[in-house]
Amino acid sequence: MTTIASTSGAEASGAVTVPAGFRAAGVAAGLKSTGARDVALVVNDGPLSTAAAVLTSNRVQAAPVVWTRQAVSDGAARVVVLNSGGANACTGPDGFADTHRTAEHVADVLTSVAASPDDEVGAGDVLVCSTGLIGLRLDLDALLGGVDAAATALTADGGDDAALAIMTTDTVPKEAVAGRDGWSVGGMAKGAGMLAPGLATMLSVVTTDAVVDAETADAALRAATATTFDRVDSDGCMSTNDTVILLASGASGVEVSLDDLTAAVTEVCASLARQLVTDAEGASHDVAVTVRGATTEDAALAVARAVTRSNLFKAAVFGNDPNWGRIVSAVGTVPEDVAPYDPLALDVTVNGVQVCRAQGVGEPRELVDLAAQREVVVEIDLHAGDATATVWTNDLTHDYVHENSAYSS
Repeated sequence: MTTIASTSGAEASGAVTVPAGFRAAGVAAGLKSTGARDVALVVNDGPLSTAAAVLTSNRVQAAPVVWTRQAVSDGAARVVVLNSGGANACTGPDGFADTHRTAEHVADVLTSVAASPDDEVGAGDVLVCSTGLIGLRLDLDALLGGVDAAATALTADGGDDAALAIMTTDTVPKEAVAGRDGWSVGGMAKGAGMLAPGLATMLSVVTTDAVVDAETADAALRAATATTFDRVDSDGCMSTNDTVILLASGASGVEVSLDDLTAAVTEVCASLARQLVTDAEGASHDVAVTVRGATTEDAALAVARAVTRSNLFKAAVFGNDPNWGRIVSAVGTVPEDVAPYDPLALDVTVNGVQVCRAQGVGEPRELVDLAAQREVVVEIDLHAGDATATVWTNDLTHDYVHENSAYSS
């Protein structure tokens, strides 16, 4: 199999419509007070309608999450409708009715222009995603009007507009493509805050023109999200709406294995996850915390998350202070039954400088210049086993506090 280099950001223009068999659109429906694009459609024209989704593990779940879980349970979907400008979360039975009505309207609009009975769409073929303010119902008239406009604007070049339409506090759209010999995977995502996912993160749609069945798509997506989106922990706050969807059109005619699909989907998800961290609200540093020498991968993850969720550590990074004492103190909060290790053996390296050796002073911290570059790499060695895990986060800045004190959620 030939692998073509992946692209991301501006280089991955129109990513969700790069794979054959997909159309997309993004329009302004008036859900955002700014007048920016806020309703998107991604349509799978087939011949396959394979679909899988990974959804938030938050016990408080938005109506679109509940709907999408039901709709995708058969492993098939034809359309994803997404809106920003409102999360439709904590809106009760009326909010769920709005989601149902949205799916029905999308189905009716697309069926009305179907070329044949095979192209007709039912409400159960429509997956729904929403993002924005929690606790307020959507302006349904505006949303349905946006669906009408988006359906008219659908094109094989509409991926960029769709990526713009799902943004909230994002400053840039997030897109990525992984090319393969005769088939490809494309994806878009939104997210800049409330990034502490359980199995998914914010909103993301990934497409492929590979020939795969539902079981393969589901397995590949879950494997990919587990090591990418689920390793992004910006601020320790899990959303009610987190959704990652994979659609497969089969339009390339190329049958692919689970391993090959997983590799390509993981490549796209990894790029998108990194773009989320880079655009995290107010961030001035991207921080990778790698834990080595753990007894198990779960143990390594627990230790890494303890560090990435330490506000003291994140504030120190913002202040360009390689304060390794805050790192080891966070490591020490993980219970022994979760991550067994000898605290007296801990080593910590920051940007290549071993500032802590055997829980004591290592090289002078003055050798670490965090102000010199945006990326910070923290390596923690537990000396207890062979397992490793990395979690990405960002620093805690004045701008993050300001933005989230002014944004009601």
